[in-house]
Amino acid sequence: MTFLEGTLTTIALCWRIERRDGVAIGLTAHDRDLVVDGLVHRAAPGMTPSAIKRGEGLEADTMDVTGALTSAAISERDLLAGRWDGARVMLFAVDWTGADASRVDLGEGAIGAVETKDGGFTAELRGASGVLERAMVEETSAECRAELGDKRCRVAMAGRRRFARVVAAEDTVMTLDAAAAADVYGGGLLRWIGGGNGGLESAVAASAGETVTLRGAPVFDPVGALVEVIEGCDKRLATCAGRFGNAANFRGEPYLPGIDLLTRYPGA
Repeated sequence: MTFLEGTLTTIALCWRIERRDGVAIGLTAHDRDLVVDGLVHRAAPGMTPSAIKRGEGLEADTMDVTGALTSAAISERDLLAGRWDGARVMLFAVDWTGADASRVDLGEGAIGAVETKDGGFTAELRGASGVLERAMVEETSAECRAELGDKRCRVAMAGRRRFARVVAAEDTVMTLDAAAAADVYGGGLLRWIGGGNGGLESAVAASAGETVTLRGAPVFDPVGALVEVIEGCDKRLATCAGRFGNAANFRGEPYLPGIDLLTRYPGA
């Protein structure tokens, strides 16, 4: 007989959440902490899951988890900063008395859309079948569909990234302690090594000399933080050939006629 079949209910719901940066936390709906698989699952009675929707078809399995925002576990600023985006979540049930060491897995997925309201949050969990909603075949495009330096682009990134320190910031404009050629980092990436934003990434819109303009303002104060800035590409064939000498690996169709060809008429 398992803990699910006993006369007295001793079921406790638990969550194990693993962020993409390697941080893992455990939470439980029980009124005291539980140790499961060597990880302490902190008591979080306010954490409640919705009904788990699962089926035999190809539709994506979904579930919502609602809980309170606490600085010790999941804070609103970390959620808004994106630290929990794509985090792996495992929901399971255990016997809180410890008499039965088995566990019942109830669901697993990645954190998708997150909403915050009135000191709490609701996170959508998407199951593994959610990948079936992705397009299996690429659409044609005039711009390159590869990312600079990936296995399809093949541009060597050695020497195309550097470390710098943020000496001043105003909204999305960061001033670094070293200069670079105009717009070298436009379309690239800025990785936060230190400071409150440590572990996060920001997309770069443009760069000029010592300044780098981000697509969105950092959540935490960036002044004094160490960052890694990585070159970007505007994904045009002219840039691929002229700046990188990599036209052979260009993943786009710049000369393919567009849909305007369908709207032409005789004499146009």
